[in-house]
Amino acid sequence: MNAKPTFTTDRPLPTLLAAAAAAFIAVGLFWGVFNLFRSQGTPMEQLAAAERGCAHCAYRSEREACMKQWLARAQAAEVARR
Repeated sequence: MNAKPTFTTDRPLPTLLAAAAAAFIAVGLFWGVFNLFRSQGTPMEQLAAAERGCAHCAYRSEREACMKQWLARAQAAEVARR
């Protein structure tokens, strides 16, 4: 009985193709997530500024409504600058 596993590496082409496919899929997933954040996400700096601006609200529902209004005003101001 042999304790060492032996792997045959006659042809490296299948391994290279699998690695290339995995890299292609990974890049595609990262690109998709990046585009979602870029097109639909609100930048974190705006969210942080809205949280600081609405810190006076005691209840979560009030804070969320305040943040939505704050972000809408910031978006309107940015659109007006363009």
